[in-house]
Amino acid sequence: MLCARCRAGLSTRASVAWPSPVPEGLVTPWATEAYDGAVRALVVGHKDRGQWGHRRVLGELLSRAVLAATADLDPEVPVLLVPVPSRPGAGRQRGYEATTAIVRCAAARVRSGRQVAVAPLVVSRGAADQAGLDAAGRAANVRHSMHCPSALLARVARRRPTAYVVVCDDVVTTGSTAREAQRALEAVGLAPVAVAAVAATQRTARQVTRPVGLGPWRG
Repeated sequence: MLCARCRAGLSTRASVAWPSPVPEGLVTPWATEAYDGAVRALVVGHKDRGQWGHRRVLGELLSRAVLAATADLDPEVPVLLVPVPSRPGAGRQRGYEATTAIVRCAAARVRSGRQVAVAPLVVSRGAADQAGLDAAGRAANVRHSMHCPSALLARVARRRPTAYVVVCDDVVTTGSTAREAQRALEAVGLAPVAVAAVAATQRTARQVTRPVGLGPWRG
């Protein structure tokens, strides 16, 4: 559980969190918190220690990033939240898909303002653990490690023929994982409008700007 003092210290607004260096072509990434202190403990506890209850507060933080990323977009167009996938077997080992769980909690909060759906469209083919890798190493490690199965894509297209696509993750570090998820989506005709994350590491250059104005996906 998060104590009242720690909760009171959480940010109520998200900002743009560009990694440094920025992966070429990465859409605007938004994050609500810096990845340290209580927020880091929440993410690690949820992902690696089975502290399932943390998904709610993490989802609340992610929802602020989603709202900031979509604030200037047409409110009548639905938003499709696409979680960054876990490595094969990681979800089975944990007993749940950690990022998807956070994204679903975020979607429940965002829905009060607009139509939102969660679509785990991106699947990981497998990559080594990213821990300890620098920006170049992370980019090389995840390159072409994700894809969008056609059956999943067709199912979502039937339900949401038009939508803004937002890639969602727990933490933006170098941006390489989010960029690979973006590449996999673009390869099947989906152009994400932004990346939304709970937190960003201190190596990112945080600044408040408006998101890049891309159009919605039309399936």
